[in-house]
Amino acid sequence: MRKAFHWLMLVALSLLVLQLFFIGRIVLMTVIDPQSTSFQRSEAWRLATSGTLRWNQQWRDYDEISSNLKRAVIASEDDDFINHDGVEWEAIEKAWARNAKAEEAAAKRAEKNLPPRQVKLRGGSTITQQLAKNLFLSGERTLARKGQELVLTYALEKILSKERILEIYLNNVEWGEGVFGAEAAARHYFRKSAAQLSAYEAGRLAVMLPRPRYFEKVPRSAYLNHRAQVIVTRMRSAELP
Repeated sequence: MRKAFHWLMLVALSLLVLQLFFIGRIVLMTVIDPQSTSFQRSEAWRLATSGTLRWNQQWRDYDEISSNLKRAVIASEDDDFINHDGVEWEAIEKAWARNAKAEEAAAKRAEKNLPPRQVKLRGGSTITQQLAKNLFLSGERTLARKGQELVLTYALEKILSKERILEIYLNNVEWGEGVFGAEAAARHYFRKSAAQLSAYEAGRLAVMLPRPRYFEKVPRSAYLNHRAQVIVTRMRSAELP
């Protein structure tokens, strides 16, 4: 019994040390720009081992990124970014409901021996949650990882300003194979700096975010063009930090 108690205490202490480590790194981000994220490091390894290493990333300060892109990303990914505390529970519940319905429909098709259709699982993650996951965590889908993501999300919101969160997100998010951050994306797709992006160009980049490597291969996608126009319209009401 005593041995089990000691093991539990050791696990609890390890978890506490891990949280303090994460919080320490977040505190440093108030003054130091993060050089890489956990997701980027895993991608660099994947590209290196595949023999097709291509990497493009250039940090740009908040004021050096077009307001069009900031508004487009907020309109597309997290329209209440300026107001929430990091988590949108209602959006998560709706995403779970949609995913459950899609999986149920797929199961019924399988029972009838009908050809399977691709099930598009949707998330309800805010920009802050996406940043927490990309900065520190793996891509596995487990309750433990989701719980850790929520802890990190609230820590980011408490320690960093909304402006800083958006700045770090825009400089590190993936926009294609080895293309990370707003400046790299603007140069890669439009041959201009992130500060010069038009509303429509920003809308296209925002639409790419959920599936950047896919849309990089189909730049003339009708969906991409139509959705970009929708985002441009929604940008007018997007609030910036």
